[in-house]
Amino acid sequence: MTELRGKTLFVTGGSRGIGLAIGLRAARDGANVAIAAKTVEPHPRLPGTIFTAAAELERAGGRALALACDIRDEAAVRAAVERTAETFGGIDILVNNASAIHLAGTADTPMKRYDLMQQVNARGTFLCTQACLPHLRRAENPHVLVLSPPLRLEPQWFAGHVAYSIAKVGMSLCVLGMAEEFRRTGIAFNALWPRTSIATAAIRNIPGSEAVVRGSRTPGIVADAAHAILVRSSRECTGNFFLDEDVLAAEGVTDFERYAVEPGVPLVPDLFV
Repeated sequence: MTELRGKTLFVTGGSRGIGLAIGLRAARDGANVAIAAKTVEPHPRLPGTIFTAAAELERAGGRALALACDIRDEAAVRAAVERTAETFGGIDILVNNASAIHLAGTADTPMKRYDLMQQVNARGTFLCTQACLPHLRRAENPHVLVLSPPLRLEPQWFAGHVAYSIAKVGMSLCVLGMAEEFRRTGIAFNALWPRTSIATAAIRNIPGSEAVVRGSRTPGIVADAAHAILVRSSRECTGNFFLDEDVLAAEGVTDFERYAVEPGVPLVPDLFV
């Protein structure tokens, strides 16, 4: 399989950024994309709602479904999943993209923020996967793709932002365990993470982030890498912790400058790389 035409994707947090970019790449193939996110009204500083995202997906050539869904809400998640399956006849791919971030030390992390990151990142990934399982079991080439970092337990990946690292590694642990749990069923579980900083709207809105943005890549590199993974055989490609650049290099891509925000500027490595 080389394209996602006719496949149905359920993408969490897909109203903007990397999630939207992954959806758009699939839509260009003619895929069906359900956008499950909270943003229904324009944000004062962040572009995009589930409705503007759906419009972009349809302009790109796909079919779209805008779903107002807070993935902390179990009933809302299960309802969104069932509506997706009813609308498109099933679910082939789950993209666990939604994530909450608060980069601060232990003393400067309010428990409200700690709880939010755990609920959205690790618990949200687990819940959305659980809700999609009945439909993925019936899919021809089922994939679950989690936007989370490689599993590394050295202190340097945790110090300075313990709470956030715990929440993101929780997503990666879902990949580790579920890939083995569902190996015999043929449902693939893989993690994908960028090698460099990615210039999302959230990053651009951080005061003083201009230098980081200049040394970043666009979300398109993650979307192209995700596409390359999702067209692979689910029985042959599972349990991996991919970096976007490595995936594309294996596909024969040699020109990575086209993904640079500002070609020629030294790239800023990602937090977990």
